[in-house]
Amino acid sequence: MKIGITCYPTYGGSGVVASELGMELAKLGNEVHFISYEQPFKITDCLKNIYFHEVDVLEYPLFKYPPYSLSLSVKMAEIFEEHNLDIMHVHYAIPHAASAFLTKKIMGENSNFKFITTLHGTDITIVGNHHSFYKLTKFCIENSNAITCVSNYLKYLTENTFRIDKEIQVIYNFINTREYIRNKSDKENMGIVKRGETGIIHISNFRAVKNIKNVIEIFNRVSKEVKAKLLLVGEGPDTALAKEMAKKFKIEEKIVFLSRKDNVIPFLNSCDLYLLPSRSESFGVSALEALSCGLPVIGTEIGGLKEVVINGSCGFLHDPDDVEKMSESAIELLINKSKFEEFSFNARKRALDFDSKKIIAEYIQLYERIIKE
Repeated sequence: MKIGITCYPTYGGSGVVASELGMELAKLGNEVHFISYEQPFKITDCLKNIYFHEVDVLEYPLFKYPPYSLSLSVKMAEIFEEHNLDIMHVHYAIPHAASAFLTKKIMGENSNFKFITTLHGTDITIVGNHHSFYKLTKFCIENSNAITCVSNYLKYLTENTFRIDKEIQVIYNFINTREYIRNKSDKENMGIVKRGETGIIHISNFRAVKNIKNVIEIFNRVSKEVKAKLLLVGEGPDTALAKEMAKKFKIEEKIVFLSRKDNVIPFLNSCDLYLLPSRSESFGVSALEALSCGLPVIGTEIGGLKEVVINGSCGFLHDPDDVEKMSESAIELLINKSKFEEFSFNARKRALDFDSKKIIAEYIQLYERIIKE
């Protein structure tokens, strides 16, 4: 098949999943065309069967904000026709689904242009639910040829928030478990977590929903019971808050700020436990990456993370503001070696349920069905 993909080319979850999807589809011999304002950070020019098409946005003094969504529609139409694509897959409702719908109208009723929209979370809970985008988001969902959500939690939220009658298919996020796999030599090679230390890690965009304040508070409590080091991978609005709190608790020497990393596997393999006390997660890709590397997860019981982490088996889930229970769960795992080994084994086993080979097959079946309709 020839597949067009539009996503945000950033470090956010939707961009990562869309990029990984494209790469996995290309490995299977499909021709994949990414259309966006920048090349997704995971996509390189040397990848076979993958092409990137940059959207040119008109800069003109009349426009306070360049009309990217309109330029994107034109580019979608151009690439769809020029490369004879079979289907377009857009990730994140606004503006990508709106642009795809406009593309369909541009190309005319006799066109074979069809598009699938995958909803990832904040496009529903924050952006789409805002009064200025609510009606447009609902319209885009109802006029997509197919809609997918990354969790049952997000499906329920979408149907109830927007009162959607259209069928929504849940296709979970995924990872390549052959790449995300435990390699104990990484800890020694990286040299960040020293011998005799326990490594705890958190990876995110450091926005308010990620609850960075509680990450620091949990680690502060854990570090009093266990010789540990905290790796913070990523950056965002609450990075300064994390540094301020580390100074307040006098644990700066125990925390390593690593900014954004294209490859987080060596950092996961340097650690033993993953912290994700988010106020909500539509799925939790970073938690899945941790599980695949054998790291139990201490996370939140609100949202879609419950569909990834089995509470009491490969991690513990609590209220995102219950610092005491999260700390106790982390300490329990780290001081009880046999329990930790059990949870680590279960973590890897759980991750295999979300292996890319299994999930990609579901997307391919969906593509084939929509193309035939």
